[in-house]
Amino acid sequence: MTSTDDQAHPVEHDAETAAQSLQLRPEHAGRRLDQVLAELLPAFSRSRLQGWIEQGRISVDGRSPRPKDRVRGAESVLVEPLVERSQACAPQPIPLSVVYEDEHLILVDKPAGLVVHPAAGHADGTLQNGLLHHDRRLDALPRCGIVHRLDKDTTGLMVVARSLLAHRSLVAQLKARTVKREYRALVLGRLSSGGRVEAPIGRHPTRRTAMAVVAHGRPAVSDYRVLAQYRRHTLLGVRLQTGRTHQIRVHMAHLRHPLVGDPVYGGRQRASADDSSEAATLLQRFPRQALHAIGLGLLHPATGEQMDWQVPMAADLADLCAVLQQDAEHGSAAT
Repeated sequence: MTSTDDQAHPVEHDAETAAQSLQLRPEHAGRRLDQVLAELLPAFSRSRLQGWIEQGRISVDGRSPRPKDRVRGAESVLVEPLVERSQACAPQPIPLSVVYEDEHLILVDKPAGLVVHPAAGHADGTLQNGLLHHDRRLDALPRCGIVHRLDKDTTGLMVVARSLLAHRSLVAQLKARTVKREYRALVLGRLSSGGRVEAPIGRHPTRRTAMAVVAHGRPAVSDYRVLAQYRRHTLLGVRLQTGRTHQIRVHMAHLRHPLVGDPVYGGRQRASADDSSEAATLLQRFPRQALHAIGLGLLHPATGEQMDWQVPMAADLADLCAVLQQDAEHGSAAT
C-alpha cells in the first residue's frame, strides 16, 4: 500500500491524546519517572512514554526530565501525547456485522472474502477501511485497532481495540495467550478422537506464500475435539493456544486431515461415488477453506471482567455440514 500521508501527527479528537496534567503524590517519591507515568497513564506503554520524555513532550515542573530521573512525589507533570498513524487508510462504507461494541471494543463477525487490512493486491475494500468508516477515531490507533486477523476466506469473530487502553491490553492478552479463540473446522477424513497438535510453524521451504511445520519455526499449539463424524469428513472444534499464520490449516494438513476447500494445503478433493448428489455438488463447489471462528473470550480492558462471545456458524459451512449429516444418515440406513 502506498501512503500519501506518512507524517506522524497528533490526533486531537480522541480524549486519550489530549494534553494531560498530573500531580505526583508522596507515595511516588524515589521511583523512576517513566515507571510512575506508566502507572498513572495505563493507556500508554512505558516505552512510548520514554519516547515522549526524550522528545520533550513531557515536562516536570516546567523542565525537561530524563526517563530515569527519580521523582520527589510533589511535582506537576504535563504530558502532550503524540499518537502516530501507522498507515493511511481511507474510510469506506463496507457493511460490518457488529456483534458487540462499547467505548473500548468492537466485535465483528467477518464474512468470507473480506481481507482484514490493506496489503499488496488489496489496497482498499478491507475490514480496516470499513472499521474506519464505522468510527473515524480508530485512525488514532495502529492499524485502526486491529490486533489479530483472520484469513480472507475464514469467517467469524474478531475483536478490535477502540481505545489506546484497549489496544495495549489486547496485545498483552494475546502475547500472554489468555485470549480464548474457538473455531469450527471441517476436515477431510474421519477422526475418532481429539488431541493436541504441538508443531512449530514457519515459512514453507519452497513455497514462499505458504506456511509449514518446520523444525526451526515458531512454537504453535492447537487443541481439537471431534464434534461430528460424517462418511468421509469430520467436524472439529479447535482451540488455539498460539496464533501463527494459517495455524489451523497447517496443523490439520500436518495430521493429513486438511480443511475442506483449502486450496493451499490440500483440501480440494473429488467427491466419491458414495456421496449423495447434493453432498457431492456442495463439496465440489465449496469456495473456501471450511474454517469459522465461532467463539472469543477475553478480559475487558477497562473493567477486567471476563467476557465471552459466540456467533452461529457461517451459513455456507452450516449448510454443508447439514447435507453431510443427511448423507451420513442415509448411508447408514442403506446398510
